[in-house]
Amino acid sequence: MKKAPGDEPNEALTVTPPKKWAAGVPAVAHALGYSLEETSVRRTGETLLTMNQVGGIDCPGCAWADPSPGNRHRNEYCENGAKHINDEATSRRIGADFFREHTVSELGRRSDKWLNQQGRLTEPMVKRPGSDSYQPISWHDAFDLLASELRSLDSPDEAVFYTSGRASNEAAFALQLFARALGTNNLPDCSNMCHESSGFALHETLGTGKGTVSLDDLHHADLIFVVGQNPGTNHPRQLSALEEAKRNGARIIAVNPLPEAGLLRFKNPQKPSGVIGKGTQIADRFLHIRNGGDLALFQGINRLLLEAEDARPGEVLARDFIESDTKGFEEFAEHARTIGWDDILAATGLAREEIEQVRDEVLGSRRVIVCWAMGITQHKHAVPTIREIVNFLLLRGNIGRAGTGACPVRGHSNVQGDRTMGIWEQMPDDFLDALQTEFGFDPPRAHGLDSVNSIRAMREGRIKFFLALAGNFVRAAPDSAITEDAMRNCRLTAHISTKLNRSHTVCGETALILPTLGRTEVDIQADGEQFVTVENSMSEVHTSQGRLQPASPLLLSEISILCRLARRTLDGRGTDIPWEQFEADYGAIRDHISRIVPGLHDFNRRVTRPGGIQLPNAVNEGVYHNDVGKALFTANDFAMLRAPEGYLLLQTLRSHDQWNTVPYTSNDRYRGIHGSRRVVLVNPEDVAALGLSEGQHVDLVSVWGDDPERRAEGFRVVSYPTTRGCAAAYYPETNVLVPLDSVADKSNQPTSKAIVVRLEPVASPATASPR
Repeated sequence: MKKAPGDEPNEALTVTPPKKWAAGVPAVAHALGYSLEETSVRRTGETLLTMNQVGGIDCPGCAWADPSPGNRHRNEYCENGAKHINDEATSRRIGADFFREHTVSELGRRSDKWLNQQGRLTEPMVKRPGSDSYQPISWHDAFDLLASELRSLDSPDEAVFYTSGRASNEAAFALQLFARALGTNNLPDCSNMCHESSGFALHETLGTGKGTVSLDDLHHADLIFVVGQNPGTNHPRQLSALEEAKRNGARIIAVNPLPEAGLLRFKNPQKPSGVIGKGTQIADRFLHIRNGGDLALFQGINRLLLEAEDARPGEVLARDFIESDTKGFEEFAEHARTIGWDDILAATGLAREEIEQVRDEVLGSRRVIVCWAMGITQHKHAVPTIREIVNFLLLRGNIGRAGTGACPVRGHSNVQGDRTMGIWEQMPDDFLDALQTEFGFDPPRAHGLDSVNSIRAMREGRIKFFLALAGNFVRAAPDSAITEDAMRNCRLTAHISTKLNRSHTVCGETALILPTLGRTEVDIQADGEQFVTVENSMSEVHTSQGRLQPASPLLLSEISILCRLARRTLDGRGTDIPWEQFEADYGAIRDHISRIVPGLHDFNRRVTRPGGIQLPNAVNEGVYHNDVGKALFTANDFAMLRAPEGYLLLQTLRSHDQWNTVPYTSNDRYRGIHGSRRVVLVNPEDVAALGLSEGQHVDLVSVWGDDPERRAEGFRVVSYPTTRGCAAAYYPETNVLVPLDSVADKSNQPTSKAIVVRLEPVASPATASPR
């Protein structure tokens, strides 16, 4: 058994020049090094050689699609995927002895990294009212405690059920079914904080909340935009797809305030050119845009395309497609011509010539794809920005054809599958009607609470019960101090988890840790060995089956936990859902799903075929399930982020050695940051203009409307080639700066990429908590 790390060392910051390429041999070395620190050579081999293979373990990291079964590499994983899977497969264990040695208060002072490194949770634990310690509890008593609390609520709407993208389709379906049978639609999930803006914009304009492209489309596009996204760290296998597109002649335009290494050059470690050669240049053009300037950028491009059509009528726009498949073009075109160039250039920080060069690239391309991630979605004007991207695609018919389309890149393994399975507080009536037909009860119809509204409700005392299926809600959510106070306001909080995290230390009066099997582990139930399914960013549903022995004989699967809790809570309440059968055989869950979710008919048979099931996408058939029945052009008001004199626009971001809210080390080698995460990356000219110096200690102070100031203490200034007026720092350390009420219009998604901050010098290094 691996020994858990002890006390946390003092951090010592070292800064080196940012890397100009990603992956290569160092990525292999770092992946294996981290894996072997966590577990044995044998277990590392078992996980890596079955990862993302047919019948193997789906990567618990990002949701990037796998190549078709005949085209997968024997090592079909990236550096970060290898770290993710072996972080879960760790040989370290923590149980009752650990919790006897560490109080909840003490654990709350530990860093996210330290908590994660202690190892796998091995037995259910409870913190009783008035206690500062977790103690062992039997599963029987844990379920009794949970069910008793749920039955005592004045209304089912006093409960919240949160889901992370780590959950399987089957577990997600079971959770939403339980919540709705109980009587609530309070089903917040991690999508509320990462891609909710994509769903709202795409539903309105195209009639789907999902992307419209496949891997094959990416491989055969002429021009690919990668906007507000860092694939080298967050979706590394996307670089292989971009490399294939380049080999087939595509050009790539990167749009980002930071010069991310993976967007500059990719050394594919699975190819000789990536080991001993220079690799592949990814971005042919890199637009270093101001934070939040993407709406103005696409408004500028769209205006230029309209003017090109004026000059060459019938030669620029896809007139036949616009006439047959779209609505709202004239209103859009009239509005687009009113957006002034002074505004566009001020918002983007780009020269008009740069935007005109992009127009020329577009005019020379027949097949165009736009990829985006949280650099787009986490802004107040995120929904209009994505609608403007759709306008751009519609103008030249780059929707519904091979090699074209919209590609929101989801950041977590099965977050898209969760939504397909009904994890949404606003599921449409046709899904709820299907549930009623299938199970014989009438699901609640009133919309429930999303993540931000759940925090507001907890703060106001309207929520008594909080259950999380995986994830680290406290550290994923905005406005850390308010979120933590809100969680402590609950009567009971419970987390279904594989490893310790900050959320376990922010407790209601009563708190439960419910340890579960990981995706890497064998899952044997009454009817034999089970597999689960997941859905990737490109709407492909396939199996995932663990290979390792469970970390503890006391672990239950996510599905077992949910089904036993549902039986204990709902018995005698008039529902006739076969929870016991669901737990014994996950195929029974899939049978019911097959009659509820379009495209998943004959689920059990089809999903076991190599490659799984490709869900249908009506947009690619020329069908638009929105209010107008056609692809919708929209007129989007110009918006620009502004910071007062002496302030910067801060975006929160992830380091390379990090998975979601959990840092694996204190390094970010692609950006040249080593030994500390409490750094703020600032353009050298801004460093000088603000009267600061390299390495100076500062507090980050955010301002928002009439709200009190929020402060993140003890950061070091690092000169970095980001756009003037902009800055960047790592989350979750900077989530404290994101106001709970600063959200995207319509989607209610936190604005973590648009924080107005000042850098306040401090006389000496901060002694704040390491978290």
